[in-house]
Amino acid sequence: MTTTKKNMLPPGLVNNLQEVLLSRKGGNSGDDKNDEQRKFEAVGDSTEASTSASDENDDTKPVVLVTNGEGIDSLGLVYLVQALVGSGLYNVHVCAPQSDKSVSGHSVTVGETITVTPSEIEGATAYEVSGTTVDCVSLALSGALFSWSKPLLVISGINRGSSCGHHTFYSSVVAGAREALICGVPSLSISLNWKREESQESDFKDAVAVCLPLLTAAIRDVERGVFPKSCFLNIEIPTSPSTNKGFKLTKQSMWRSAPNWLAVSANRHPSSAAHFMSNQQSLGLQLAQLSRDASAAGAARRITTQRQNVEVESVGAVKSDNKVKKYFRLEFMNKEQEDADEDLDVKALDNGFVAVTPISLCQQIESDIQSAASDWISGALKAAEQ
Repeated sequence: MTTTKKNMLPPGLVNNLQEVLLSRKGGNSGDDKNDEQRKFEAVGDSTEASTSASDENDDTKPVVLVTNGEGIDSLGLVYLVQALVGSGLYNVHVCAPQSDKSVSGHSVTVGETITVTPSEIEGATAYEVSGTTVDCVSLALSGALFSWSKPLLVISGINRGSSCGHHTFYSSVVAGAREALICGVPSLSISLNWKREESQESDFKDAVAVCLPLLTAAIRDVERGVFPKSCFLNIEIPTSPSTNKGFKLTKQSMWRSAPNWLAVSANRHPSSAAHFMSNQQSLGLQLAQLSRDASAAGAARRITTQRQNVEVESVGAVKSDNKVKKYFRLEFMNKEQEDADEDLDVKALDNGFVAVTPISLCQQIESDIQSAASDWISGALKAAEQ
């Protein structure tokens, strides 16, 4: 486990400082030199001792693991970790994606190697991972990365944008909490209902302040053995956290944003264009042949023609290996709320409440749905036998 030792003087720095002091004194006697060395050794020893004591104290504190979906540098995670560390009550560990994986859902990386790199977050032991949020939680709880067997609580967040309704299936921040529950560790996911035209970065600090009492209560009750074991809690914070109307226990709704697929021009979309050009290796060979077989003027004319052909082909669809490739980008469009139960997550959030929704791993099927499905299956099997 990587730990940060505050005020620790590296041996090389100690040696350099010794040499500077000795040179300024114009060459000291052996006794003076020994005195200086003893001073620096005393500083180093005292720092080691204080650090060891600090580490020992940390071992007595409850371990809290923090992850998220948007990456280790996102403000939601940064402010949350700062608050947890600043309380002085917890041994905070962070294992989060190194880049934005916010809509990766419950995806995992299989058959590929992921990279784990130490990250500097003051007061916490942190790693950034090249995989998904679920990769981060699974790895952290596996015992392969951290020295502890399991944390007391996993906190996933704070996400930029709500994760209400069906968005829980797309959301990586929710998936992080779900994975922790699968592994038998109590967990929470937290999202801020970010709106581009209204929200500002300081809202994340307010969101942390709003949910911190609930986090403290969760950690306390996990230690007491009274925190719910069959579900995790999805916490949705309204757009203006500082003016929220209080906490409200809610149910998961069926709401989701409307998906909108847009056709993308390959030559104007950077990632698509790069992918397109990587598939056009024959183009480079053709241009090289032109330079050898034709005059400069003729080659220039043919190159211009070739580029024009590429421009035409790269708009809307691209031909590669006799196949036409098309490019699309998904965007989610906000849609107006329909009249809904006041106890649903999206409705409570829209009304300014902090919505707290228990989410179970077992999807409870209502009796009428169970009965309808049973009747259909029976009928289908009978028809197949005839």
